[in-house]
Amino acid sequence: MLTPAEVDNIARLARLALSEDEKTRFAPQLSAILDYAAELASVDVSGIAPTATVSPALSVMRHGDAVEGALPRKDVLANAPATDGVSFVVQATFGDDA
Repeated sequence: MLTPAEVDNIARLARLALSEDEKTRFAPQLSAILDYAAELASVDVSGIAPTATVSPALSVMRHGDAVEGALPRKDVLANAPATDGVSFVVQATFGDDA
């Protein structure tokens, strides 16, 4: 079982502010997760080739699609909440205007 200090460290690394009740409740759950990860790490996989995915790799590009004309700019911007006449205007996410 994880110690309270280990739970505090995990919460800090995950940037979570946990109450004492949450720390007590999550300690056994976190311990079970870490125990299972240790069990998985002990499995011998030396004869298994590394894989990036277990599903078949398919191209997400559709072949044969032809590029067609685009909608007129005025039609595209017609329902936008804010435009400058050329493009959408959105609130800044980063910087001084955020």
